[in-house]
Amino acid sequence: MPNIITSTAELICNQGSTKSNLTVTSQTFTTIEEKPIATEEDKQANVNILSFGQCKLKPTTGGYLPCVPCPIKWENTAKNTTINEMKILTDESTCNCAIGGKISVTDRGHNENHKVE
Repeated sequence: MPNIITSTAELICNQGSTKSNLTVTSQTFTTIEEKPIATEEDKQANVNILSFGQCKLKPTTGGYLPCVPCPIKWENTAKNTTINEMKILTDESTCNCAIGGKISVTDRGHNENHKVE
């Protein structure tokens, strides 16, 4: 079963050159280890999801252009668990980028086990 993720969860884009950390802003009252739990609304570029370095889908003669994330929608969220009617994100959640990449979770941002369906 997947685990809930929190603010500081580590993210990676399959078209980016570096990892990034999630910043949760959708809610602040439900936490794990004093970190807010992430929801499907935590998808704003350069607020919740920061740059992944250089984007492999934007080649130039000198390498690649910087990543400017364009998250569309979180998928594979918790099926039956919500916070204020927002679906909770898990370590199996993914988010497609409008540029063509796929964002996934590589670290849940906390050490406790909080499994959900």
